[in-house]
Amino acid sequence: MPTANNTRAPKRIYELQIELAHIEPRIWRTILVPDNLKLSKLDLIIQTAFGWSNSHLHEFTIGTKQYGLVEIEKEWSMGLDFGRELLDERKFTLGQTLGDEVQRFVYEYDFGDGWEHIAKVIKIHEPTATNSKPVCVAGKNACPPEDVGGPPGYAYFVEVLADPAHEDYASMLEWVGGEFDPEAFQIDATNAAIKRLR
Repeated sequence: MPTANNTRAPKRIYELQIELAHIEPRIWRTILVPDNLKLSKLDLIIQTAFGWSNSHLHEFTIGTKQYGLVEIEKEWSMGLDFGRELLDERKFTLGQTLGDEVQRFVYEYDFGDGWEHIAKVIKIHEPTATNSKPVCVAGKNACPPEDVGGPPGYAYFVEVLADPAHEDYASMLEWVGGEFDPEAFQIDATNAAIKRLR
């Protein structure tokens, strides 16, 4: 009979490359996550790896199924039926939803701005003592600010901040808090934040 510890031990470590769709230059992160991680925890890892504030709704689409925060989405939709079943992300692990076959899935954040993240399984590793905790191993470029207006709004935002003579420069700079570097990404700070999630 397996022990409790063996039951919780991961059987696979997924190497996922997650990229924001419809953005140039590319904004992406590569993370290692165990297969026993619940989708609700993967949401937190993605939020932290990118630098989002987790202040909007999100949803996973894996194969033909959608996973999310069931009670919150029901409240948000005011009982409207959108013609599809939303499964509770707290009840499913990566291993259950990806297995060895799924190579790609979608994570959408902020339905208003429509931040679509394309997640690809780059490799499946054997678990070891050093790779079984979630970690970010690579990434490029800064996360867009919250509520900037999705990919088109972010493109305009970057354009404005690159031109101090632009009529919206001062207001945009004030709105974002005084500075923004679209190329910024600090992997050590990101991993320190991921570690705090544990």
